[in-house]
Amino acid sequence: MFSTVAPTADVADSAVLGPGTRVWHLAQVREDARLGESCIVGRGAYIGSGVQVGDNCKIQNYALVYEPARLADGVFIGPAVVLTNDHRPRAVNPDLSLKSASEWEPVGVTLEEGASVGARSVCVAPITIGAWAMIAAGSTVIRDVPAFALVAGAPARRIGWIGRNGHRLEQIDTYTWECPATGARYSQDGEVLTELESD
Repeated sequence: MFSTVAPTADVADSAVLGPGTRVWHLAQVREDARLGESCIVGRGAYIGSGVQVGDNCKIQNYALVYEPARLADGVFIGPAVVLTNDHRPRAVNPDLSLKSASEWEPVGVTLEEGASVGARSVCVAPITIGAWAMIAAGSTVIRDVPAFALVAGAPARRIGWIGRNGHRLEQIDTYTWECPATGARYSQDGEVLTELESD
């Protein structure tokens, strides 16, 4: 299985695309970026230099994934999402001279397995979004998000818990949550949710 790159896409020679990965029209994949197997990079999306993307990820139209972002397997990045890389952004130094690439240190957003970021959300680095967490569309994320958390707003706050298949979990008792679609159960300890093993 080969990767597929649209004729209008711009993929650097040093970028690595796994088998089955597709890069659509007007997308840009920069130098030394590495994308795993069966990924989709939508129209007009940007993947920065050295960004690491796992297998089976979807990066939708016009998303901006700036280096040094790290995406684990199964991550979803919605349309027009921005993963930033500078928490003190300035175009110039105090003397108004233009900043060069060597005058700042990029910081990244890390997304763990299965995490999803909804359309037009902004994730302000440096943060980690936990496994299977879901960021609601239009959110501004400025702090780490725990695994299985459902967060929304600006700034984003946890409004519930979400299961692996994307259904909002229902509370069974003080410490136990359940997926209404699959019956999978989870145990809560403070702001940490752990998936319980099925019988």
